[in-house]
Amino acid sequence: MTELLVDGLGFGESPRWHGGRLWFANWGTGEVLAVDSDGKSELMASVPAETIPFSIDWLPDGRLLVVAGSKLLRQEPDGSLVPHADLSGIATVFNELVVDGRGNVYVNGADLDETGGFRPGVIALLTADGQPGHQLSAEAQQVAGEIAFGNGMAVTADGSTLIVAESFGCRLTAFDIAEDGSLANRRVWADLGEGQHPDGICLDAEGAVWYADVPNKQCVRVAEGGEVLQTVDLDRGAFACMLGGPDGTTLFILAAEWRGFENMLSDERTGHLLTTAAPAPHSGHP
Repeated sequence: MTELLVDGLGFGESPRWHGGRLWFANWGTGEVLAVDSDGKSELMASVPAETIPFSIDWLPDGRLLVVAGSKLLRQEPDGSLVPHADLSGIATVFNELVVDGRGNVYVNGADLDETGGFRPGVIALLTADGQPGHQLSAEAQQVAGEIAFGNGMAVTADGSTLIVAESFGCRLTAFDIAEDGSLANRRVWADLGEGQHPDGICLDAEGAVWYADVPNKQCVRVAEGGEVLQTVDLDRGAFACMLGGPDGTTLFILAAEWRGFENMLSDERTGHLLTTAAPAPHSGHP
């Protein structure tokens, strides 16, 4: 059973529970919004409306980061977004962003092929220096390749593992995180089966992953190895999900009607922010 918290959105993505509210990127409008438990929303940042995709997360010192296209942006105290790093040397379009507990930034992206489709993607890393303020390296380095359209990413609470949703691979893939932030020991965390297309993901305190699925119009909770623990069915595509709320057991779902990439900038606003109760609280990053 889900409840509608906000409607009239474009395509909500990259939900993050932060400072007692749910923040997310509203694709097609260029808005970063924060929504409280009553559904009241506040505009927190603006990017050009035609910039799709874009994703958000925070450094440990509280600075907001936005990955937009092939640029990593940083929000200044006056609210403006300024360039931080150019990622174009690694890939053309970056889709998701997650910051681990040490301040290392992981982004995934891909290049377009001659038909307009996506080539196998990459994961890139910008390392933090470990000092107060967590200054990031200005240049990203590729730490994984051959990602089958990378979508949501999450880092376990102990900082040891990064999990990425491979939408075209119908799986969740895990990597060990080394001391220097690099990734190793690639493995299938969960084979979801043919026809399952994980999008945004989040982790819970029982070690399960929630993933959103656009074509199947659902959010699914799955254990390592692939056992399905719970399914939330929807009337439109689920783009992303995040656990939050006062005790971390509210599942926030961003859903919208999907009519193809060519209609993502239309004026139709079918996006919903929904909530439902979850059996275990949030864990890890984001």
